[in-house]
Parts: sequence; structure tokens; C-alpha cells
Amino acid sequence: MQPDLSALATTLGADHDGYLLDADGTDSTQRYLSGFGAPDPFVTCYTPDGVHLLVSGLEYGRAKKEARAATVSRLSAYDYRDRVGELGRETGRGVVVADFLADHGVESVLVPGRFPLGTADGLREAGVTVEVDEADAVAEIRAVKTPEEIDHVRRAQRANERAMAAAESLLESATVVEGVLHHDGDALTSEAVRREIELTLLEEGCALDETIVACGADAADPHDRGSGPLRADEPIVIDIFPRDTETRYHADMTRTFLKGEPSATLREWFDLTDEARRAALDAVEPGVTGATVHDAVCDVYEDAGLPTLRSDPDAETGFIHSTGHGVGLDVHELPRIAPDGAELEPRNVITIEPGLYDPDVGGVRIEDLVVVTEDGYENLTEYPVELVV
Repeated sequence: MQPDLSALATTLGADHDGYLLDADGTDSTQRYLSGFGAPDPFVTCYTPDGVHLLVSGLEYGRAKKEARAATVSRLSAYDYRDRVGELGRETGRGVVVADFLADHGVESVLVPGRFPLGTADGLREAGVTVEVDEADAVAEIRAVKTPEEIDHVRRAQRANERAMAAAESLLESATVVEGVLHHDGDALTSEAVRREIELTLLEEGCALDETIVACGADAADPHDRGSGPLRADEPIVIDIFPRDTETRYHADMTRTFLKGEPSATLREWFDLTDEARRAALDAVEPGVTGATVHDAVCDVYEDAGLPTLRSDPDAETGFIHSTGHGVGLDVHELPRIAPDGAELEPRNVITIEPGLYDPDVGGVRIEDLVVVTEDGYENLTEYPVELVV
């Protein structure tokens, strides 16, 4: 994949020569600009003439083969060990990076807000101008996906759906003993369902850091991972957001299930949330703001007499989060589908995830993953929306 970085050249303008990163391969901006990943920090400098890398000798050969870079240099070419030994780790690194930049005609750089302070101080001591990119230009660029990136997300979502099906199958096959779900003679727990999800994803070539399997009152906290036995007649929110281990792109999906009989309130909440999901989807098209899509969800809930953060900024029950977010190399990235959400563009990949929460009722959330198209959207989520298993 070769991203279009022309907007980054525009951001640099006449005031800056390059855009500089000093981070390891888990940093998504680093991976996006360099096309390379390593466990230890390395330096990437984007200039309008090309991308240039500065790496350790250990990573040099691999970077030469894998990175999207015009040049790859070794730290040893700049006497890294001697400079660090003489000046200290941070200042020495800064001086080495300054020499590397000078070789590429770079005297002034923009850096992301989380750029290492030690490297920045060392660069400034060496006479390089370092300024923070307040606009986060790379995040804006990453928000518009290439067709290849969209395919990466789509593949991760297919794996995600197979994991969700494995979880639902466990719930469906469970028996109920004194109000608690059981499987193979033991109580079925959040932990057991998470383990089934994780094993399925491993088989599908995906990894994940967290998964939400939250039941009852736990599900009333949108980010409670859930724990302990799952109970009948209570909502079980399952939110899975895996990363494809080959491409590093994420997927995201949430479904709410119930084994048994839902209360009238819970059934109403589920139906309203599905209505809100569909209203948001109907609003998605290029030129519409994320704020407008979010408002479509709030309208459904408020018309039903339920609180939202729009109607009550201090609300602790009801719809108490934004409608969605971008998905890509990070599971949360631009654009925002929220009160401050900007205009959507074709090839934005976003979630639509309305929900309702109250510890006395539980939680309900339904989340689809969609890509904005030239005239609307394509839903990358094929998984059905059904409450009772």
C-alpha cells in the first residue's frame, strides 16, 4: 500500500522541511508513514522528496526490504554509541538524529504531540527547529482509506464475525440452572466466552488486547469487560475489536444477546437501539458531518423519552457516549461520529454503535462497521441483529 501523502507536504509548507517520528512499530502513525514495524524505536522522516529511515543495525536489512522508504540508514553510520556515551542517551540520540536530518537537508520539523521529549530537546540543542503538529495531519490523512486498507478491514471483520458466532453458539447451547447459564456442566462465565472468542480469532490470524463480554449491571458500563457467571433473562453485551496480525488493521462489532425472556423494558430498549442504528446508517453519506449522524441517534432516543448527553450533559443513564469513531490501524481513530464530528468523506471507515445503559436494566449496544461511499455507505458487517438466542 502506498498512501497519498500530498496533504502532508502541504502541511509542511514553507516553514518546515520534514515530518519526524521517533517511535516503535506499535505506533500506528510510524507504521503508516514508514510501512515498517520494529519492537524498538526508530526514526522516520517524511520530506516531499521521500521517506527516510534511521534504524539499528539489527533492523537495517529487514527495513531495506520491507519499508516504504527512499533511504534507510544505520545508527552506526552516525557514531551512535560514541555520541550516547559522550552526551547521554537522550541528548546523544538527538544529536545523531540531527546529523541524519542534515544529510537530507532538514533543518525544521513538525512532530506529533506524543513525540519523545528527550529527542526533541536533543534536536533543539543541535539547532533543529521542532514544532508540534497541532492539526495532527497524519491522523487526517489516515482517516481516508485506500481500497487496499478497506479490504484489510473487511477481512478482519469477517474473522470478527466468526468469533462472534462462536460466542453466540456457546450462549445458545447453554442450559439454565437456577438462573445461571451452564455449559458442559459448569457455569458459563464471561471469561469462558472471551476465551472462545480469542481462540477463534487466533485461528483466523487475528489478535486482540481486550474483549467485552458483560452481563446485566456490568453491561450498564460501556467499557466494563465483564466477569463471572452469565445469567439468564439479562442482556449480555459482546464487543469484539480484533487486529489482523498480518495487516495490523482492526475490525469492530458489538451485539447484545439474551438467553431467556427479556423484560418489556429491555425489549423496548433493544428495538429502540436498532432503530437508532438504522437512523444513523440512513444519515451516512459524504458531506454529512459526524455530528449530524450522532444527532440522528439522539433524536430516536429523546423522542422515546430517554436521556442522552445531548439533552443532559450530566446524564449517567441512557445514551451516554458518542455514536462512533473511525477504525483502521487503530481501533479508535478519525473521523469522530460525535457532537464535534467533522464532514464525512468517501472511504472513511466508521462505526455506528448506539446504546442504552442503566444498572437497573443492564446495557444494550449494537455496533456495525461501515465504509462511506460516493453516494452513501457500504456496511462491512453481515452479522444479524437479534436479541434472544
